[in-house]
Amino acid sequence: MFYKYLFPVRPDQTSESLFLLAMRIVFGLLLMNHGIQKWSNFHELSATFADPLGVGSTVSVSLAIFAELFCSMAFIVGFLFRLAIIPMTFTMAMAFFVIHSGDPFFDKELPFVYMILYIMLFISGPGKYSVDYLLRTTLDRTRQTS
Repeated sequence: MFYKYLFPVRPDQTSESLFLLAMRIVFGLLLMNHGIQKWSNFHELSATFADPLGVGSTVSVSLAIFAELFCSMAFIVGFLFRLAIIPMTFTMAMAFFVIHSGDPFFDKELPFVYMILYIMLFISGPGKYSVDYLLRTTLDRTRQTS
């Protein structure tokens, strides 16, 4: 029954699912843009990027690129949605609580908004216009026929 957690189907209403799809596209593309910028400037950033976990700047920027670029792609299409959203939320939490901890709220407001939004979307699930929904319904049909 672990697949029911990985591939949630709620909410089933068309309007709610369209809203969730729009949220995934808009906020996924916004975060993906940050990941593309980091990817494009990887060599420069790998020497100077913040290292809040103590793993080195190169690993830290690589993890940020993974969360902001690759996880955003999965987030947009709704593939392994809840697993993909964890690194995205963690990256925003690190930016808000660690990287910009001494900054005024205005300077760290954007990571805070993203973090809260990703937490709320984690709770709601991807909706029925997602790869997870297709996988879940396929798995349910397979289980019913066997």
